[in-house]
This record gives sequence, C-alpha cells and structure tokens, in this order.
Amino acid sequence: MKRAATVLILVTFFFSFSCKESARKKTAEFKPFTPPVFYEEAMYRADTILRKMSLEEKIEMTGGHNMFFTKGYERYGIPALYFSDATQGVHIRNELENQLEKSTAFPCPLALAATWNTELAYEYAKSIGEECRAGGIAVLLGPGMNIYRISQNGRNFEYFGEDPFLAARMIENYVTGVQSTGTMATLKHFLCNNTDFHRRRSNSVVDDRTLHEIYLPAFKAGIDAGAMAVMTAYNQVNGEWAGQSDFVINGLLRNELGFKWLVMSDWWSAWDPAKAVKAGLDLDMPGHPGNTVYNTPEFESMYVRTNAKKLVEEGKISAEDIHRMVKNQLATFIAMGLLDRPVKDTSYLHQFEKHEQTALQTAREAIVLLKNTNKILPVKKESAKKILLTGEFAEKNAAGGGSAYVEGYNRINMLHALQDEFGGQLNYRENPSTGEIKEADIVLLSIGTSDNEGWDRPFALPDSVDSLIINYAAINPNVVVIVNSGSGIQMTEWYDKIAAIIYAWYPGQTGNRALAEILSGKVNPSGKLPITIERQFEDSPGYPYIPEGKTFYTDWKQDNDMTIPVYDIEYNESVFVGYRWYESQNISPLFPFGFGLSYTKFDYSKLKIIDKGLNEGGELIVEFTLKNTGEKEGAEIAQLYLRDEASSVLRPEKELKRFEKVFLKPGESKKIKFTLSEKDLSFWDELKHQWKAETGSFKVLVGASSADIRLEKVFEYKTGL
Repeated sequence: MKRAATVLILVTFFFSFSCKESARKKTAEFKPFTPPVFYEEAMYRADTILRKMSLEEKIEMTGGHNMFFTKGYERYGIPALYFSDATQGVHIRNELENQLEKSTAFPCPLALAATWNTELAYEYAKSIGEECRAGGIAVLLGPGMNIYRISQNGRNFEYFGEDPFLAARMIENYVTGVQSTGTMATLKHFLCNNTDFHRRRSNSVVDDRTLHEIYLPAFKAGIDAGAMAVMTAYNQVNGEWAGQSDFVINGLLRNELGFKWLVMSDWWSAWDPAKAVKAGLDLDMPGHPGNTVYNTPEFESMYVRTNAKKLVEEGKISAEDIHRMVKNQLATFIAMGLLDRPVKDTSYLHQFEKHEQTALQTAREAIVLLKNTNKILPVKKESAKKILLTGEFAEKNAAGGGSAYVEGYNRINMLHALQDEFGGQLNYRENPSTGEIKEADIVLLSIGTSDNEGWDRPFALPDSVDSLIINYAAINPNVVVIVNSGSGIQMTEWYDKIAAIIYAWYPGQTGNRALAEILSGKVNPSGKLPITIERQFEDSPGYPYIPEGKTFYTDWKQDNDMTIPVYDIEYNESVFVGYRWYESQNISPLFPFGFGLSYTKFDYSKLKIIDKGLNEGGELIVEFTLKNTGEKEGAEIAQLYLRDEASSVLRPEKELKRFEKVFLKPGESKKIKFTLSEKDLSFWDELKHQWKAETGSFKVLVGASSADIRLEKVFEYKTGL
C-alpha cells in the first residue's frame, strides 16, 4: 500500500508540475477541429446511400431508437450509434447493455470554468472523449453552455458561468478536445435555457442585441471550433418551442452562425412534427414515447417518425424534407468517420489513470478561496493540533444530479481525504458537542446544495444551516466553511462571522484530495469565480421569474407536467447579466465575478498600449507586467476588460475581453501581452443587424477581478465609416 501511495504521489506531483510548465509557455494559436472527411464528400456519400433507400426507411431515421440510439441499417453500412450524457464525464446507463464498467467523474463544468485554464479544458474534454471511445459512444451530449443568468437554476453546475467571453474560450477548447478523439460533441441547449423551473413551460422573451452579445457567443465559439452537433432546448424562445422554431434553427443556427451539421432535439421537446421538420430539425429524440408520461394518446401527434408519412401524404411536409433530415445526419456521421471505422476502441481503457489525474488537477485549479481572515489558511499543523471536521458532505460526495450525474470510481470522500492529509490531528464528529467545537483549534464545516436537472432550488440555504453556522462561529472564531455547490448560495447571514470560506463546487471523484492539499498548503488555490455571488436573490438580474403562486419542487413528475400554462421569462436586464448588472445598478455583490484569493500576492505594473492600425482594421496590443511578490509559488488569472466611455447605446461599465492564467514562482515576473481587434470594441446594432464599433474613447482595465482593477489607460478609436 505504501509503495502504491508513493507512486500516486509521484504521478500527482509530475502531473501538477507538467501543467504548470505548460501554462508558462505561450499559448499556441487556437486551431479548430477539422473532420476527417470533408463536407462536400460527406454530402455526396450520404446522397449515394439515400438513393438506395425507400421513403419509409428514411422516415425510420428521423427519430431516435431505444432512447439513446439512431436507426442503423446494416445493408447500407449504417451503424446504430449511441448518444450518451454528459459534459462532466460519461453517464453510465445501467439499464442498457454493453455499458462501460466505470467512467471518471470530473469536477463539474462550472468548476472547470473556475480554473480559467483553456488548456486544461482541452485535456478535460479529451479525457471524456477517450472514455466515450472506450465505451462505444459515438456522440457525447455535451458540452452544455447556457449562460448563468440566475443562481437558482438547477443546471448551472453543467455550464460555464455568466460571462460569454470566458464561456466561449472554454467551450472552443472543450469541443476540440472531445472531437480530437473521434467522438462528436453536442452543443446544448440552443437557446436561452436559463432555468429548469418547469423548463418545458417557460418562454424566454429576449431581444436581438441580448441574444447576440450574451447568449450566442459561446455557441458561435463552439461552432467555429468545429462542433458536429447541436441540441435544441426545452423552452420557448420568443413564443415558439426551440426544437420547432424556424427563427432558432434556420434563422440563428443555420443562417447566422453557419452551422451545417446535425441538429437534434432534446428528449421530448418538439411538439409539432411538421413545424420541427420545416424549421430545420434533423433528428427528433428520442423519437418515441418509451416508458414515460409521454406514452399516452394525447402525445402521439408529437413524434416525427410516427407521423411523417401521414404528414407527407397531407402535403404538410415533403419527401424532400425527409431526405434533407437524413442527409444531414448521414453526412455528419460520415464526416466524423463513423461509417468507416468502429466507434468502440478499448485501447482507451488504458488511459483511465491519466484521466483521473486530469480530474484531480482540474479540482486543484478550480477551488476558490473566498475569505481567509488572519491567514488562517493554510492550516498550520504545528499550531492546529485539533482539527474538527463536521457537516453535510464530510462522508458523502457532493455531486449534481440528473443526466449529468457521473458515479465515478476510486471515489474519496472529504473525511478520508483529510485523514490522509492530517492524520491524527483530524477529529470527525457528525454532531459535535459544544465542548468539542470550542476546544478545536480549527473547525472545518461542510455545507452545500444538491443541484439537479429538472428543477431549480432556492438561493438561500435552509434556516437550520444558517443557524448552525452562526452557532459554530459564536463558539469558535476559527470556523472554515467549505461549500460544495453547483451555483452560488446566500452567505450574507454568516459571511462576516466565520474565518474562511472555500468554494469547492462539485469536485468529482478525487476532488476532495485537492481540497485537502489546499487546506494543508501543498497546493496554492488559484481558482476564480466564473459567476457573481449576490447578497440576496432579489439583487439578481433575473429576479423575479417564478410565476406568482408557484413554488419550488424536486421531482420528475412536476418537471414533466404539461398542464401548467406557458409562462414568460422577460429578459428585461438586456445585456446586463452577471457583473454587468451589479455594476450598472450600483449593487455590491458579496463576491464579484473573477474573484479568488491566493496564499501569495501578485503585482500589476507597466501598462502599455501599442496601436497597430486598429482604425484601419489592424490591432491594438496591451502589455503589462505581472509579478509574484509573495513567498509561495502560485497562479494568477490576469483579466482585461474594456469600457466604452461614450456610446450611442447603453453599454456595460466593463466587459471581459481577454484573460490568461499565469503560474509564477516567488519573485518571478512575466510580461503579459493581449491583442485586441475592432470586434472587441463592438456592440450589436439591432437596426443594421451587425456588429458596430463607434468612434470615441475606450478604457483598458486590467486587474485581478471585475471589481479589483489594478491598471487602466484610455485610447482613442476612430471608425473609417
């Protein structure tokens, strides 16, 4: 056991060191994914196959089969392909045959976003893609990328935060990582699926500028990166279900974003098959009712596959429409090589140890230190002889639920990870006495939430949890609260009463080891918030959104209740989402976007702007120096924001435009260089339906968070128009 543990430590150290060295290097120019078979050839081959097929055979391919498969035809060389969840690892469905025996549970995607490490996003996704290949999975139903608009959304943990630029950069690397393995990535959920409160009954009412500046950029980045599939959302967008909306699919996705590959519906989300076909949907999933609430006569008319022939006969759709749907499917699968090679490749089973290390490194870089009064952390072993651990997730692993849930293997809970790190100094009590709390040198109190697909949850914790924290803090001033959640939570009642806060998200199967390393000081925390954490939900840009008289629920029956009237969610905040909202409303959040503490200090200096013909379509170079002025090695996430000093439209106080995660040794400095273009200065002009940069003054703001700006400088831009 000792030898195995030593090997694990050495592997862990090497992996951690390698990631740091990689991050020191200049990031290579991003290269989008190119499928092995070109589009024109794939379309030609698809047509060749389709000419041999009858209309009835084509219709069979318009919907899924056996819940998670496409229709295969051996005589035409078309395999039945398996689609599997999710963004944070392979969700194993035990009810199906030939499943993986195990899959790695990675930290949730919101935690990945908290790393602000694009290279790590690539490795994280590549690992998942390799496990898909090991399990014979052709299509990964991820990444999810709906913007964090409200903290109460039950699926925030599956997404990449509130800022479209940060989400876009993480998503493009995720897509290329997954697809580099031969596994298809699926961008979801298109579009404006920002709540799971009766998600099938909500109508997102959103204007054109807001769509283009906030909710489309991450999807555009994924498409530009070469994503081969897109999944439509459950909700309505401006009055029509996304899965059957001509505006959403043909208008935004096909025409504006230029997506040419497979478009599928989310499971049971297109209600009018004729509309869905005409809107540009290629694959209606799952294509049949299955053993669900949708297996009743009232829902028979919703499935494309079972209604297509009748719709053709009635002239509501044409045989050419069916041909187009199947052609897009086949061309996509051909382009990915799925008709030319086996999907399953068991050689990837040998990569699982590496995947586990990627998951651990993600957790190390994702954990955010939010408060550290009197530098109580890292735990000083010589003075903290009695460490008391208690709380909700001490013995059970925190994780988000629903289709995104990944069981994992080699799981370690918080208690065992901390016992490995602190040995006999750690004392665990499920319900400690007042005396045990008082006598402890430091109290580690675990709290959090269990977020889930299908419903939202309150921003505020139960009163009993708030009272517990306040009680502990009154007994012992050295309380460290460890939060496991997939979203923000309300901490206003006790924030100023405790010594430290660590935001550990849903850390995956071995993420508690990373937590232990950060508590002990072996790892310096470097995560920063990809979200804003408000003081109370009423401060949020999305408040209120739950219809009057309705309350939170936690069951699938209510999630599937189609008797509830459709309710509107008005995106009245426009482009002012996240930090943009709080700054525009002069509301001070509890923790700002981009915030995170370290065990060392960083200094920003020598800001310089070099204009290389920006007015003539060139570029603007921003340079500054970042230095580690503390005593520990650490990583800083340098963030560059832009402000339009005078605009013809209302614009945010600042907008994130560049960032870089930089690892530095004590005393080490590095010159950071960001290159900006005219697009970075632009807003979406709703009248001209295009991006527009106006003549005037712009301010560059460089700092450690959206609220901690260290350097700023104004430059002038003059448009040629």
